[in-house]
Amino acid sequence: MKKVISVSLGSSSRDHKGILQLGNEKIEMSREGVDGDAKLCKKRFEELDGTIDCFGSGGFMFAFHIGDKVYRVKQADKLISGIKKTPIVDGTGIKKTIERFSMQESYDQIKDIFEDEPKTAFMSTAVDRWEMACSLADVGLEITCGDFMFGLGLPIAVKGLDKVPLLASIVLPFVRRMPMSWIYPTGSSQDVRKPKYKKFYERATVIAGDYLYTKKYAPDNLDNKIILTNTTTAEDIDSLKDRGVAAVITTTPRVQGRSFGTNVLEAAVTAYSGLNRQLTDEEMKKCVDDLGLKAQVHRF
Repeated sequence: MKKVISVSLGSSSRDHKGILQLGNEKIEMSREGVDGDAKLCKKRFEELDGTIDCFGSGGFMFAFHIGDKVYRVKQADKLISGIKKTPIVDGTGIKKTIERFSMQESYDQIKDIFEDEPKTAFMSTAVDRWEMACSLADVGLEITCGDFMFGLGLPIAVKGLDKVPLLASIVLPFVRRMPMSWIYPTGSSQDVRKPKYKKFYERATVIAGDYLYTKKYAPDNLDNKIILTNTTTAEDIDSLKDRGVAAVITTTPRVQGRSFGTNVLEAAVTAYSGLNRQLTDEEMKKCVDDLGLKAQVHRF
């Protein structure tokens, strides 16, 4: 059986292990959180190097991708610099494939919700999930992006996607040099709820982006909302149901009650390919299409 491990800067309380069937291949997937300890994260990559089929990078990405622009993350390069044998991926391949068409492929299963609710969406951060944001736009949703709110702590909302590439070109050359903890919940901070920006959540029918932002900042009342996300546990799904959510769309399949991060699924697909390297965009798309992988809708 092939084996992939996501070493994550996130909380160890969200660790999980499961087996995913991809075609005729069984892939053992696991997540190992290091509670925000960057040195331990780097050490675990080096200790496990050569013993598994593929790594996933949890809690950090290699780069921000906005259209054809790429902004490398300095800390990521340091964290993975000691890996010599095992391929490592950060989820970008899944974002460019499954997430890019997540709303288009799910829309027929949720369109009735919009009969009573506005076609609005609140995207936690568009710069790290550009493809998901584009998917929201493609089904005609009016999008508000919270990049300045969640990334920089500034109460500034960005309306629509047309301004995002320009803003990214100004901000990301600076942000990419910062530790991931500066722009993304890591370690024990992932487990602490701190609701804010309530009015933006209330105005939106769709709340989209990394689930850690939704878990940490969304208000308790989520009546008739649609959550587009990934990396949810069984407890997360139960909590969303109790808070009135109408539907949850996950961009990665559920394995033993848990939807893993995009980096884990990309690692599994990479291992399945047997190429022992990161796949090209074309190779990833072919594998995703051949395996029938797509976003999953859960109605309550």
